[in-house]
Amino acid sequence: MARIVLAMSGGVDSSVAAHLLLDAGHEVIGVFMRHGEESAQAYGEAACQATGGDPKSPPATSLPVVGALRQERADHKQGCCTASDAADARRVASAMNIPFYALDLQQDFKRIVDYFVDDYLSGRTPNPCVKCNHWIKFGKLFDYADGVDADFVATGHYARMQDGGLHRGRDSNKDQSYALFGIRPDRLPRMMLPVGDFNKPRIREIAEELGLGVAGKKDSQEICFVTQGHHSDFVKSRRPDRVGTTSGNIVTTAGKTVGTHNGYEAFTVGQRKGLGVAMGSPHFVVRIETETNDVVIGPQTSLQRNGLSADDANWLIDPNDLPENVSVQFRYNGSPKNATVKIDPADATQFDVVFDEPQLAISPGQAAVVYHDTLVVGGGWIK
Repeated sequence: MARIVLAMSGGVDSSVAAHLLLDAGHEVIGVFMRHGEESAQAYGEAACQATGGDPKSPPATSLPVVGALRQERADHKQGCCTASDAADARRVASAMNIPFYALDLQQDFKRIVDYFVDDYLSGRTPNPCVKCNHWIKFGKLFDYADGVDADFVATGHYARMQDGGLHRGRDSNKDQSYALFGIRPDRLPRMMLPVGDFNKPRIREIAEELGLGVAGKKDSQEICFVTQGHHSDFVKSRRPDRVGTTSGNIVTTAGKTVGTHNGYEAFTVGQRKGLGVAMGSPHFVVRIETETNDVVIGPQTSLQRNGLSADDANWLIDPNDLPENVSVQFRYNGSPKNATVKIDPADATQFDVVFDEPQLAISPGQAAVVYHDTLVVGGGWIK
């Protein structure tokens, strides 16, 4: 029997993960990571009150909270980590008679918010959920696991650990291995991903059979800290000194000015809707030129690229052993595309990708994740 720290989000996946680990005979400690923006209302005292006990041997009935949880206003949209999610996670843990702790990561999470804002103001398209996995979630989970002498860290991600490597989940429609490429390779032997061998419908069925009350809960979709309005409004609220400094022209790839915009942070490469101009045929954002503040648009063919360059790479295998037959996924909801990857011999954090066929809407700021069949080889961030 192993002692396992499980990230519990209050959703169906992590809830069923807890059941699967218990069913396999493991000792499970549930941890909820509160890492969204601080809001005006505090979490109810009953849900927050800490109890005593030795954290290295927590009694099954105690449900202490490390730090403070904050409740989101009911009129705010929220993608994850709300007070209701914390309550769901706590309720499931109580029903399964496992200890439950909540970690307040709001101070750590400011790094994610700053990255999000800075990337948009640099004309890039950030991926805060992937960065959060790498910078905060797994870092803090492993820190906590070390503090309670846990053998493993587990999550409800749809990915698989197999022969010491990180692999795509069985359910190709829900695979989340793309979001995990930045895990430190030395931590892979201590990772467990219990739901990765299941498809989502079966996970919901198990939750229903267990009567967990989360079987029909929707998956998180929103950016957890953009609780109202468009992401560009959030960027402006965070950087009021930049309001007005990013406005400019909407220009075609032929150099013709066809309109104006109030800030390039409202646009992403590949965007079609909300351009604010009528062109008579579908046009897309092709690139963002921060030097001139121009948002360049063109027909879909203008989005085609033969490859990409990436940096800040994290390799889960020895980069010297990079297989010849690889594929690269360059957006979260995409699929890996056959490609040739060349790692900079002088700096393994840099690599170039040439696709077998041209690809559309490769966005600077997004992750480029390299696969060999189902194995996650590593990845980096598109320059």
